[in-house]
Amino acid sequence: MQSIPRLILSCAALAGLAACGHQATQAPARAVAELKPTAGNLTSGTVVFETHGDQVMVTAKVRGLVPNQEHGFHVHEKGDCSAPDATSAGGHFNPTAKPHGHKSGSGEHHVGDMPNLRADANGMANASFHLDKMSIGSGPGDILGRGLIVHAKPDDYTSQPVGNAGARLACAVITKG
Repeated sequence: MQSIPRLILSCAALAGLAACGHQATQAPARAVAELKPTAGNLTSGTVVFETHGDQVMVTAKVRGLVPNQEHGFHVHEKGDCSAPDATSAGGHFNPTAKPHGHKSGSGEHHVGDMPNLRADANGMANASFHLDKMSIGSGPGDILGRGLIVHAKPDDYTSQPVGNAGARLACAVITKG
Protein backbone atom coordinates (compact mmCIF):
# COMPACT_ATOMS: atom_id res chain seq x y z
CA MET A 1 0.00 0.00 0.00
CA GLN A 2 2.92 2.36 0.52
CA SER A 3 3.78 2.15 -3.16
CA ILE A 4 0.58 3.98 -4.22
CA PRO A 5 1.46 7.24 -2.37
CA ARG A 6 5.00 6.99 -3.78
CA LEU A 7 3.57 6.51 -7.26
CA ILE A 8 1.36 9.58 -6.82
CA LEU A 9 4.31 11.65 -5.60
CA SER A 10 6.46 10.41 -8.47
CA CYS A 11 3.77 11.33 -10.99
CA ALA A 12 3.36 14.77 -9.41
CA ALA A 13 7.12 15.34 -9.53
CA LEU A 14 7.28 14.30 -13.19
CA ALA A 15 4.36 16.57 -14.04
CA GLY A 16 6.15 19.45 -12.31
CA LEU A 17 9.34 18.77 -14.24
CA ALA A 18 7.44 18.59 -17.50
CA ALA A 19 5.79 21.93 -16.75
CA CYS A 20 9.18 23.48 -15.96
CA GLY A 21 10.63 22.07 -19.16
CA HIS A 22 7.71 23.45 -21.12
CA GLN A 23 8.26 26.94 -19.69
CA ALA A 24 11.93 26.85 -20.57
CA THR A 25 11.19 26.07 -24.21
CA GLN A 26 8.38 28.57 -24.72
CA ALA A 27 9.03 31.18 -27.36
CA PRO A 28 9.88 34.63 -26.00
CA ALA A 29 7.07 37.17 -25.82
CA ARG A 30 7.15 39.42 -28.86
CA ALA A 31 5.56 42.73 -29.82
CA VAL A 32 5.82 44.92 -32.93
CA ALA A 33 5.19 48.54 -33.81
CA GLU A 34 4.78 49.87 -37.36
CA LEU A 35 5.75 53.55 -37.22
CA LYS A 36 3.72 55.86 -39.47
CA PRO A 37 4.59 59.50 -40.15
CA THR A 38 2.70 62.28 -38.41
CA ALA A 39 1.24 65.11 -40.53
CA GLY A 40 3.89 66.74 -42.72
CA ASN A 41 6.63 64.21 -41.91
CA LEU A 42 8.18 61.22 -43.70
CA THR A 43 9.50 59.15 -40.79
CA SER A 44 8.43 55.49 -40.73
CA GLY A 45 9.77 52.11 -39.74
CA THR A 46 9.41 48.90 -37.79
CA VAL A 47 10.31 48.19 -34.17
CA VAL A 48 10.36 44.71 -32.63
CA PHE A 49 10.27 44.06 -28.88
CA GLU A 50 11.23 40.59 -27.63
CA THR A 51 11.77 39.18 -24.15
CA HIS A 52 15.29 37.98 -23.37
CA GLY A 53 15.15 36.60 -19.84
CA ASP A 54 13.95 39.43 -17.60
CA GLN A 55 14.81 42.11 -20.17
CA VAL A 56 13.21 43.28 -23.41
CA MET A 57 15.35 43.50 -26.54
CA VAL A 58 14.35 46.39 -28.80
CA THR A 59 15.31 46.27 -32.50
CA ALA A 60 14.43 49.35 -34.54
CA LYS A 61 14.72 50.14 -38.25
CA VAL A 62 13.56 53.71 -38.88
CA ARG A 63 13.84 55.81 -42.06
CA GLY A 64 13.04 59.39 -42.99
CA LEU A 65 15.04 60.95 -40.14
CA VAL A 66 17.27 64.02 -40.28
CA PRO A 67 20.63 62.68 -41.53
CA ASN A 68 23.43 62.41 -38.97
CA GLN A 69 21.14 63.51 -36.13
CA GLU A 70 19.84 61.89 -32.96
CA HIS A 71 16.12 61.60 -32.33
CA GLY A 72 14.24 60.98 -29.08
CA PHE A 73 12.53 57.59 -28.93
CA HIS A 74 9.96 56.69 -26.28
CA VAL A 75 7.08 54.41 -25.36
CA HIS A 76 4.08 56.64 -24.61
CA GLU A 77 1.14 55.95 -22.32
CA LYS A 78 -1.66 55.65 -24.89
CA GLY A 79 -1.86 53.50 -28.00
CA ASP A 80 -3.56 56.29 -29.92
CA CYS A 81 -2.00 57.87 -33.01
CA SER A 82 -5.20 59.54 -34.21
CA ALA A 83 -4.12 63.18 -33.73
CA PRO A 84 -2.22 64.59 -36.74
CA ASP A 85 0.72 65.44 -34.44
CA ALA A 86 0.34 62.22 -32.36
CA THR A 87 -0.33 64.13 -29.13
CA SER A 88 -3.16 61.63 -28.66
CA ALA A 89 -0.46 59.14 -27.52
CA GLY A 90 -0.10 61.15 -24.30
CA GLY A 91 3.10 61.44 -22.28
CA HIS A 92 5.86 58.92 -21.64
CA PHE A 93 4.78 55.56 -20.26
CA ASN A 94 5.62 55.95 -16.57
CA PRO A 95 3.65 53.50 -14.39
CA THR A 96 6.12 53.79 -11.49
CA ALA A 97 6.05 57.63 -11.35
CA LYS A 98 9.82 58.03 -11.80
CA PRO A 99 11.55 61.15 -13.14
CA HIS A 100 12.60 61.22 -16.80
CA GLY A 101 16.16 60.04 -17.44
CA HIS A 102 18.55 57.78 -19.32
CA LYS A 103 18.04 54.01 -19.23
CA SER A 104 21.65 53.26 -18.33
CA GLY A 105 23.46 53.92 -15.10
CA SER A 106 21.91 54.08 -11.66
CA GLY A 107 19.61 57.02 -12.39
CA GLU A 108 15.87 56.58 -12.30
CA HIS A 109 13.83 56.82 -15.48
CA HIS A 110 10.41 56.19 -16.98
CA VAL A 111 9.65 52.68 -18.24
CA GLY A 112 9.13 54.33 -21.64
CA ASP A 113 12.54 56.09 -21.74
CA MET A 114 14.77 54.58 -24.42
CA PRO A 115 18.08 55.57 -26.01
CA ASN A 116 18.05 58.14 -28.82
CA LEU A 117 17.97 56.86 -32.38
CA ARG A 118 21.05 57.93 -34.38
CA ALA A 119 20.39 58.46 -38.09
CA ASP A 120 23.12 57.80 -40.64
CA ALA A 121 23.93 60.04 -43.62
CA ASN A 122 20.86 58.65 -45.43
CA GLY A 123 18.45 59.36 -42.58
CA MET A 124 18.25 55.67 -41.56
CA ALA A 125 18.56 54.46 -37.97
CA ASN A 126 19.21 50.84 -37.03
CA ALA A 127 19.28 50.29 -33.30
CA SER A 128 19.31 47.33 -30.94
CA PHE A 129 19.37 47.48 -27.14
CA HIS A 130 18.03 45.80 -23.99
CA LEU A 131 15.71 47.39 -21.42
CA ASP A 132 15.05 46.08 -17.94
CA LYS A 133 11.94 47.91 -16.72
CA MET A 134 9.47 47.05 -19.48
CA SER A 135 7.61 43.81 -20.16
CA ILE A 136 5.44 42.31 -22.86
CA GLY A 137 1.98 41.07 -21.90
CA SER A 138 2.10 41.29 -18.11
CA GLY A 139 3.11 43.37 -15.13
CA PRO A 140 3.19 47.12 -14.51
CA GLY A 141 5.75 47.68 -17.29
CA ASP A 142 3.60 46.01 -19.97
CA ILE A 143 4.00 47.90 -23.25
CA LEU A 144 1.27 46.13 -25.25
CA GLY A 145 -1.29 48.62 -26.48
CA ARG A 146 0.97 51.61 -25.72
CA GLY A 147 2.17 54.24 -28.18
CA LEU A 148 5.66 54.48 -29.66
CA ILE A 149 6.99 57.86 -30.73
CA VAL A 150 10.04 59.10 -32.66
CA HIS A 151 10.81 62.75 -31.93
CA ALA A 152 12.38 65.53 -34.02
CA LYS A 153 15.21 66.35 -31.59
CA PRO A 154 17.46 64.28 -29.33
CA ASP A 155 16.35 63.52 -25.80
CA ASP A 156 18.61 65.41 -23.37
CA TYR A 157 17.71 62.90 -20.59
CA THR A 158 17.51 65.68 -18.00
CA SER A 159 14.65 68.06 -18.85
CA GLN A 160 11.48 67.07 -17.00
CA PRO A 161 9.16 65.49 -17.72
CA VAL A 162 10.08 64.45 -21.30
CA GLY A 163 13.66 65.35 -22.23
CA ASN A 164 13.01 68.30 -24.56
CA ALA A 165 12.85 66.00 -27.60
CA GLY A 166 10.51 68.19 -29.62
CA ALA A 167 7.79 67.38 -32.13
CA ARG A 168 6.57 63.88 -32.86
CA LEU A 169 7.73 62.66 -36.28
CA ALA A 170 6.17 59.18 -36.21
CA CYS A 171 3.74 57.17 -34.10
CA ALA A 172 2.80 53.51 -33.72
CA VAL A 173 0.68 51.32 -31.48
CA ILE A 174 2.63 48.42 -29.94
CA THR A 175 0.82 45.15 -30.66
CA LYS A 176 1.43 41.48 -29.93
CA GLY A 177 3.75 40.08 -32.55
